[in-house]
Parts: sequence; C-alpha cells; structure tokens
Amino acid sequence: MTAKTILVIEDNEMNMKLMRAVLQLGPYRMVEAADAETGLDLARNDPPDLILMDIQLPGMDGLSATRIIKADHELRRIPVIAITGFALDVDKENTMNIGFAAYIVKPFSVKALLETIAATLGDSSFDH
Repeated sequence: MTAKTILVIEDNEMNMKLMRAVLQLGPYRMVEAADAETGLDLARNDPPDLILMDIQLPGMDGLSATRIIKADHELRRIPVIAITGFALDVDKENTMNIGFAAYIVKPFSVKALLETIAATLGDSSFDH
C-alpha cells in the first residue's frame, strides 16, 4: 500500500511530536508546518491526501486557512480535519460549516484520531 501524505499544521511542538508518533502507527507520510501560511505553501507545492489543521495558530488561524483551501480550485478536494481545544457544539457547528471533513477535540484518543483519518481517506485497511 502506498503511504498517504498527511500535512499537519500545528504550532505547538508537543502536539506535533504526538502527531509524529501517532501517524507512524499508520501507513502515512507526515509533512509538517508550524503556521497556516507555511502549510498553505506546502499544500500548493505538493498537495497532500489530507490535512490535520490546528484552529488556534499564530498569524492566520486554521479557520481562515481552511476557507482559502476550500476556495482554491486545486486544493478544495483535500479533506481537512480540525484539531482543536474548542469543545462547544457552537464551535463545532461553525467550524464544520467552513468545509472541514471532521472535528477532533484536544485532548483526543489515538484510536479515535486514527479511525477518523482512515474513514476520511476511505481507507478500511487500517483497522485499529
């Protein structure tokens, strides 16, 4: 099976380290960005199969970055999963209305994250 590329846009180094460890459990190649602007550049230059987007980022936030992705003809097909500390239903509703494929609240379970990634990518071969 060919490894799927996942772009992780996350500014917190501890969270990025956790993502590295989690994604090594699946058939994934991880690309990293510490801010939305860098993440958008990476996505344009080498479109990933999926983006894990932190919502609270320095500079441009994850909501604004996802609006740009979903408005871009070349990038809009890429599913974006929100990774956020915002747990209120209104936050989830507002976020999902932007075009996110899924919404995961920090702290999250590794199993739930991997299942959400696999489901979003349509990958039934990775059952945990």
